[in-house]
Amino acid sequence: MLFFFFILLSLFNSILSLDNGLGKTPQMGWNSWNHFGCNINETVIRQTADALIATGLAKAGYNYINVDDCWASSRDPQTKFIIPDPNGFPSGMASLADYVHSRGLLFGLYSDAGISTCAGRPGSYGYEEIDAHIYAQWKVDYLKYDNCNSKPTNKTIKERYERMRDALNHTGRPIFYSACEWGEMLPALWFRSVANSWRTTPDIIDTWLSMLFNIDINDLFADYAAPHGFNDPDMLEIGNGGMTLNEYRTHMSLWSIAKSPLLIGCDVRNISKESLEILTNSEVIAVNQDPLGVQGKKIRIDLDHDTEIWAGPLVDGSKVVITFNRADNIADKILVLFTDLGWNSTTTVNIRDLWLHKDLGEFKGNYTAYNIESHGVEMLKMTPVML
Repeated sequence: MLFFFFILLSLFNSILSLDNGLGKTPQMGWNSWNHFGCNINETVIRQTADALIATGLAKAGYNYINVDDCWASSRDPQTKFIIPDPNGFPSGMASLADYVHSRGLLFGLYSDAGISTCAGRPGSYGYEEIDAHIYAQWKVDYLKYDNCNSKPTNKTIKERYERMRDALNHTGRPIFYSACEWGEMLPALWFRSVANSWRTTPDIIDTWLSMLFNIDINDLFADYAAPHGFNDPDMLEIGNGGMTLNEYRTHMSLWSIAKSPLLIGCDVRNISKESLEILTNSEVIAVNQDPLGVQGKKIRIDLDHDTEIWAGPLVDGSKVVITFNRADNIADKILVLFTDLGWNSTTTVNIRDLWLHKDLGEFKGNYTAYNIESHGVEMLKMTPVML
């Protein structure tokens, strides 16, 4: 019965969602901001597209190449069209989009719902229809829409984000709409009809504490995510060097079970083998891309030992479960009761470790994870045995 409740909840949330045909599962791709900031140019973007192909990241599902802030320079005084930075993007954005598309990938851009972007480039407020149609002419597939410098507009966040939503829809081109309002006005509660994803948090930083802060906030809104509309705790930091490989594995696990967008934020042209292995784990990605689209969440917290259990349903009737050790020392054991997962105490399940790619066997009533590393996880798929 609980499984069918999740299906009905997912369908109900989908009915209320933005109807542009996009975002059936969380978006996957790459974004320039976390690693490059404003130090971007068309060469970096072309090389990144090539690297997504060469590394196998594109084959794993990372198909958006998103250019964040600092690509624009000004507006044409007559037409009001946005002008790309002539130094960084001398060939123009249409040419760059064509190159990305030629590699079998999708192309994304950034703008802002205020009078200027966070980096002081032209914002889209008051120019929504003009900008949206230019994006469509350039064959843009994705728009990240920020919220800097908006006070002079005297408009509510909802009004400003709806204006761009409507402008994108007027173009007739399917453009994924990613709202970046930083969670200040609790967009998860009311953004389903506005955008395909919405930020629930401040910007992530490449540290363990920042990653935890963002996923903890994001977890508060788990029940509001569904196909066509997902919570966004910001981009992945895997590969940027601020956390250990074990912490990055935890980062990937939590983002995946939470149905968060998987947007790589490192320099994939120089990615390490270890980071690549984390980002391309097909069994973990399959959890994130599961078509049921129900966000997994915390179901048990042990404050004495600083451990947690996260869980969520999958479309085949299985559950994905994370045993998570937040502590600075090894967790001797973390007990998972199947009754906490909606099963009865006599249920027998097959358990598979998604990081080890290993079947662990059949377990009845409960499962115990032993010796979980500091800041580490076990990520498990649990499937009831049909007797």
